[in-house]
Amino acid sequence: MLREYVFVNEFTNGILDPNKEMLGPVKDGGLIVANTAPGCWGPMITPALRGGHEVTKPVYVENAEVGDAIAIYIKSVTVTSTVASSGNESTVPENFVGDPFVAGRCPKCERLYPETKLVGIGYTAVHCANCGEEIAPFQFTNGYTMAFNEDKTVGVTLTKEMAEEVAGEAKSYMATPDNSIQNPILTFAPHDIAGSISRLKPFIGQLGTTPSKAMPDSHNAGDFGSFLIDAPHEYALTEEELAKHKTDGHMDVNRVREGAVVICPVKVKGGGVYVGDVHAMQGDGEIAGHTCDVSSVVTLKVKVIKNLNIDGPIILPVKEDLPYLARPITPEEMKKAERMADMWKIKTLEKTAPISFVGTGTNLNEAIDNGLSRAADLLEISVPEVKNRATITGGLEIGRYPGTATVTFLAPMELLEKVGLSDLVKEQYNL
Repeated sequence: MLREYVFVNEFTNGILDPNKEMLGPVKDGGLIVANTAPGCWGPMITPALRGGHEVTKPVYVENAEVGDAIAIYIKSVTVTSTVASSGNESTVPENFVGDPFVAGRCPKCERLYPETKLVGIGYTAVHCANCGEEIAPFQFTNGYTMAFNEDKTVGVTLTKEMAEEVAGEAKSYMATPDNSIQNPILTFAPHDIAGSISRLKPFIGQLGTTPSKAMPDSHNAGDFGSFLIDAPHEYALTEEELAKHKTDGHMDVNRVREGAVVICPVKVKGGGVYVGDVHAMQGDGEIAGHTCDVSSVVTLKVKVIKNLNIDGPIILPVKEDLPYLARPITPEEMKKAERMADMWKIKTLEKTAPISFVGTGTNLNEAIDNGLSRAADLLEISVPEVKNRATITGGLEIGRYPGTATVTFLAPMELLEKVGLSDLVKEQYNL
């Protein structure tokens, strides 16, 4: 039955599988409201989850066919956790096969994806439910526990004593959704940084459409996805398969926040919109590998764009998140430019609007090249022209280290109109 809105509180086991039944369907132009579970560290110490995250089950969108795109309007992102933990990681090689995010294994009874139980708190709390062995595939090299104020605008990192007190009621402080199976990372009680203050600026780390071949959710991107190439586990892919099937829904781009629009490729019928891995804050690059992952309630509006055949996401950030040079030309600036046009005998001035292309790859150079190529392919201009426009009317920004970047610039409106994006861009920036 087609619905005006779909409420989502169910999760995958970490694998985005196009052959699994989707939720919905939701009406083209309808709403998806999702209660999301924390990403990264909780799933990383829960070997039964096979993707490094715990994202929502995908939602089928009316009218979405392969070769279309879906515009996802981020209407709201509300943090529900009151405390979170994160930090930089190291791996425990005996506790996984090939990839600690995907193939957790008990070193004693040798079960893959074992169920776990928590015994006490601290870094040794995760044990195999079958044999009792300690089996967390990850440990912190430097970690912290951060509490948020009531209106979720400021966070402060806790002392050892407070972190351990919180660990005793970890699920409650993290507001972990009822259907989530992850072990709450607050259980580890990391406390290497205490008394540090940060601002909250929530955004969505995973937002996108279902890949056309089953793959771990956190690996639905060119950098993390490279770990799947010839991997020694059941989710191995070839380089060609990864390039063909991924949708780059795992971006960790901090501009993917309330008020932004993300345009995603449709590679399976219905699109399969999923969301998760909401972060309380993050500087460009997520250089520690992880940030404060939180539970949240997210509201999304979905709208199908027919025949917009793109390979990866396009972002229309909120105006204040745009690079200075990529912000829309103001009426005052246009008047100045028109006076110069008269002086220099320029007959026509371009009308432009901001657009941001996501690129991914095994490193940042590859990610930037990918973003440049995607822009050139869609707008049917050369890569050198994209480079020039991004240099003088935009900029390059790091989404995630090691290999997610955005290429942002002011694109000629006539080119955006040609590909069917002009109305959406005008709506986003009140042009």
